[in-house]
Amino acid sequence: MIKLIVCDMDGTLLDDSGKLDESFFDVLNKLLELGIIFAVASGRQYQQLYSNFENYANHVAYIAENGSFVIMDGNELYTSIIDKEDVRDIIEDINKLSHINAVLCGKNAAYFNTRDKSFLEETKKYYYNYKIVEDLNKANDDIFKISIYDLEGPENNSYKFLYPKWKDRLRLTISTPEWLDIYNYSASKGKAVKLLQQKFKIDEKETMVFGDYYNDVDMFDYAYYSYAMENSPDDVKEKARFIAKSNLDNGVIEILKNLI
Repeated sequence: MIKLIVCDMDGTLLDDSGKLDESFFDVLNKLLELGIIFAVASGRQYQQLYSNFENYANHVAYIAENGSFVIMDGNELYTSIIDKEDVRDIIEDINKLSHINAVLCGKNAAYFNTRDKSFLEETKKYYYNYKIVEDLNKANDDIFKISIYDLEGPENNSYKFLYPKWKDRLRLTISTPEWLDIYNYSASKGKAVKLLQQKFKIDEKETMVFGDYYNDVDMFDYAYYSYAMENSPDDVKEKARFIAKSNLDNGVIEILKNLI
């Protein structure tokens, strides 16, 4: 019997415009009635995730900032803060790059230093609470994650530039075709899944996870029922045991309906 379901948001549970199908909440209600724990796992900030599930605040677990911040029932189960000197040095390296914008993902807000309209529109999808600062170094907060919006594609630009220097200290993950996330090795979506399993004494065969991109792959290691979306890159699909229909075809909802 499935006891834990963990689901990515963008490209997985949400459609390409960031919307959640209205039928999902009927499914969620039935899952909760069965005593199944449902968690959302995302690179988004906690406040943004909370706004998506506001009516279920005490019934959903939140794996935010790619596993750097885990909350359930209003209680912080896990936090992973990047060393302040590392934050400062990464900002210095980021300033050497062109055609990118950076977000410091803090506990209280997200911080960026541009008013570029297209960037703000993109960023608002993921960060409900944000502040614009003149200098990223002046963001006075605990930083979970540094995200880089790279219109040239991080694989051949920001990731290629930063990975050689930072690979031994921090995790660098391409989370979408335009976004690179940097955070502690002690944090990941997969490790957050393991945390919930340990807390509730749930094993891998009682766990189901859904994801579509590279920052979801390590969740597959902790669940027998690991689903990559049909819209995932091929090398992500290869890591999962099962394939769900695409996010545009409500693949997650279809699988979950079979449980109820």
